[in-house]
Amino acid sequence: MTPTRSSRRAVYRRIAQTSYYDWPAYRATPLYDRSSTAGLAEDVRVLATVWFDHDAHDSIEAFVAHWPLAYVEFDAHDRYTGSTTYEMEVLFRGFLLKELYGWDYETALCSYLEDRPSLRRRLGFETVPDQSTLWRSWHYRFTSDLRECIETAARTILFKASDAGVSVPRTPPRTIPRRQTDDDVTTGPSAFERKQQLTTHVSHLVYPVFSLDRASGCAIHENAFWNLQTYLGLQENLAANEGARSFRYDTTRERTPLGHNHRDQIRSLSIERIREMYRGAAQRLVNRTAQMRSLYQRSCIAIDTTEADPFTGDRTGHKDEIIGTKEKTDEYAYQWATVQLVGDSVPLVLDARPIRKGDTRLEIVEDLLDSALGLVDVDRVFMDREFDSQHILEAIADRGVTYVVPKRMHTSEKAQAKRLLQRDQDRYVTDRKLHLGNNEWHETTLQYRRKENSDRTDYGQYAVFMTNGDPSAITEYGKRWDIERGYKSIKRFMAATTSKDFVLRFFYFAFACLLYSIWRGIDMLFQCENGGVYDREPVVTAQNTLTLLRKETGVG
Repeated sequence: MTPTRSSRRAVYRRIAQTSYYDWPAYRATPLYDRSSTAGLAEDVRVLATVWFDHDAHDSIEAFVAHWPLAYVEFDAHDRYTGSTTYEMEVLFRGFLLKELYGWDYETALCSYLEDRPSLRRRLGFETVPDQSTLWRSWHYRFTSDLRECIETAARTILFKASDAGVSVPRTPPRTIPRRQTDDDVTTGPSAFERKQQLTTHVSHLVYPVFSLDRASGCAIHENAFWNLQTYLGLQENLAANEGARSFRYDTTRERTPLGHNHRDQIRSLSIERIREMYRGAAQRLVNRTAQMRSLYQRSCIAIDTTEADPFTGDRTGHKDEIIGTKEKTDEYAYQWATVQLVGDSVPLVLDARPIRKGDTRLEIVEDLLDSALGLVDVDRVFMDREFDSQHILEAIADRGVTYVVPKRMHTSEKAQAKRLLQRDQDRYVTDRKLHLGNNEWHETTLQYRRKENSDRTDYGQYAVFMTNGDPSAITEYGKRWDIERGYKSIKRFMAATTSKDFVLRFFYFAFACLLYSIWRGIDMLFQCENGGVYDREPVVTAQNTLTLLRKETGVG
C-alpha cells in the first residue's frame, strides 16, 4: 500500500503522544544537534519502529522516500566546497536505498533508478546520476561518519520492517564490527577512551527520561540530582547526607543539592511515576542495544523477587511495606520484584516494582510480564517455585508465552519420584491438568529430573518442572540464574539509607537497576564494536563502569 497523508499523520501523532519517544533526538538532549549522525540514528530507530507498525506501510522504498530529513544539517558532512548537481539529502536517500538492497556497486543503483522513474522522482533525483558521480560522492564527498550512519540506518530499517512482517530484500548480519573514521586511520582511540565515549552516549540517552517536575528557573539544575544519585550508587554504603557533602567537593558543578533536599525531591515522586520513568529508560536501552545485536528475536526473561537487608527498627505505621522475608523467617525486609532479560540477550532489567503486603504473585507476574511484552518480543519466561500457581501459569499461557517453572512436590509428585527411584529412572515426562476452578483446567507438562550429585538418597533426588512448551525447554532453566546474579550487582549500586519512606526506598532500588543495566549495555556495545561478537561474560567490569560514570557526573 502507498503511504497516505492520513497514515503518515497517524505515525507522527503516535510518536508525539508516546512519552519515551524523543523525535527528532536533537530536541531532547544537548548531546545532539541537527548535524549529529548519532542523533539521526536514534531518529530512524524511533520512526521505523512506528512506521512499519502501521498497516498501510509495507514498503522500505516508501519509507526512504517519505523519511523527513529537512531538519538535518548535511553541510557538516559535505566535503565538497564548490557547486554540485545533487543535494546531499537526495544522495543520502539514494545511498540508503543501495545499502538496503546490499548492492556492491553504484551501477546497480543507477539501473534501478533508470527503470523506476516514479521512485527516482520521489527520492528527489531529477535525473539519474552516472556511476562515477555516485562513486565519487560516496568516497570523497561523504564523511566516514555519514557513510556509517547510512549503513546503520539501513540495518535498523531492515530489522524493524522484518519484525513488522514487511518483506525485506536481505537480512543483515546481527553484529557489526567497529569501523575506522577519517581521524583514526593510523591511530584510533584507546579501549578506555571508547568505553568512556559509550558511557557518555548511554548516560545521555537514558537520564533525560527522568524528571522531578520542578518549576523552571530553579537554582540547582535537575541533572545535579541525577548526578548525585549516581554518585551515591558508585560508593559503597554511602547515604544522602554524607554523599551530598562529598559530591559537593568532588564535582565540577557549581551548585549541588544538600542531602535533605535530594531526599525531599525523590519523596515527592510517586511509585507510578518512578516506574514510568524507568520503563522509558529501559525502552531506550533496548532500542540502543538492539542496533548492535538483535533483540527482535523472541527473548527469554526471568521474573523474581528480592529483598533489602533485614529491617531491625520499629515497623509501626509501615507494616504493609516492611514485610516478611523470602525465606519465611521471623525477620522483616523491604521487597521488590523485577523482570530481566536472560539467556543470549543483554541482561537488562526491563521493569521493577515494590511489593506491599497483600500483593499476590499473580498480580506481580501479570504486571511485569505485560511490561516486558511492551518492550521486547518474549518467547519464554523462567521463574522459581514460589510462582508455581496454576493461575500464574494460565496467565502466562494466555499471553502466548512459554514458561518453565519448578513445581513444589506434594503427595502425588513424591509418590511418582519414589517410583522413579525404585526403577532407577533419571527422567519422566507426563501431562497434567491443573484445576483453575469453575470446572476449568490448565494443561501443562511435568518433567521429573534426577539431580546430579545429589546428597539425598530418597525421592528428594528428583526435581519436578512444569512447562507449556516442548519438554526440552527445561534444559534451559539454568538461564534463570542470570537474574540472581544481577541482584548481587544491583545491590552494590544502591545508595544507603535508614529511611522508612517507601518511595525513597523503591527509587534507590530502581536507580540501582538502571545503573546495572547501563553497565551491561555499555559492555555489550563495547564488545560488539571491538570484536563483532557478544560474549555474555563482561569485558567492561562493573568497577570500570563506575569509574566512567564518575567522570560523567563531573567527578574526578
